[in-house]
Amino acid sequence: MPSAATSPRSIPRPTGDPTDGVGTETGGVRDANFGLRFRKRFFGGGKLLGMSAESTEDRILSVLEEDAQASYAEIADRAGVSKPTVRKYIDRLESEGVIVGYSADVDPKKLSSQSIALVGIEVASESYVEATRALKALDAVEALYSSSGDHTLMAEMRAADGDALGEVIADELLAIEGVEEAHPSFLQERLK
Repeated sequence: MPSAATSPRSIPRPTGDPTDGVGTETGGVRDANFGLRFRKRFFGGGKLLGMSAESTEDRILSVLEEDAQASYAEIADRAGVSKPTVRKYIDRLESEGVIVGYSADVDPKKLSSQSIALVGIEVASESYVEATRALKALDAVEALYSSSGDHTLMAEMRAADGDALGEVIADELLAIEGVEEAHPSFLQERLK
């Protein structure tokens, strides 16, 4: 009977010092720590060399933040993962409410028929919930944010021009119960 070392089923393995990261052969059986040492030596401790320490989720979100129109294939390539992985993460992030939408960045100066303003809004604390609902229902309000800054809320508002936006603020926004003040800042030119 042939020995394990000469058996047709036996595959020769490199020999050497068990601490050199290459592996040893003992009776045709590879040393149990070979795989771990191999990964550490050639793949940086189990991580692919050149791969960021960022999580897969962070890499995918980073690509989407740069280009919301990127295809799954492009996201996969730039994030260093497979297309099915991208699809799985995006589906999960959308269902968990982490990704709440996809949008286009607009340069207000290039809009020929609209003015855009960021409006700081002061709301009475006892009317916050009702006032927030009413503000979200206004057509002119594109986005509404709670704020820890100078104002209780910040609204991105759009109208045909500055006069029309002023009318919406005076006639609709300030008419909402609980809204005490509105401080618009009209956007002139997108710089980045």
